[in-house]
Amino acid sequence: MTIQRTGNEKKLAIALEGRLDTMTAPELEAALDGALEGVEELTFDFEKLDYISSAGLRVLLSTQKTMNRQGVMKVLHANEMIREIFDVTGFSDILTIE
Repeated sequence: MTIQRTGNEKKLAIALEGRLDTMTAPELEAALDGALEGVEELTFDFEKLDYISSAGLRVLLSTQKTMNRQGVMKVLHANEMIREIFDVTGFSDILTIE
């Protein structure tokens, strides 16, 4: 998985490419650790994300909880398969998906 970060101290955009699964979720977790301090708007771009597992969902849920306290989080460009995973798991009700 490739993680691309852009933004400033208030806005952070993270684009993911590949698979967010048991092997790569710790990598995303590490990239987010400390990076969210002071961030008021977090955007995940899933345009090039092929798959997300329960480990990836756990990282998103944890990040959403953090952002609920300090700002907003959005998921953009999720493909049909990832949207279906969000629907089945109830994440469609938790996350802001555009």
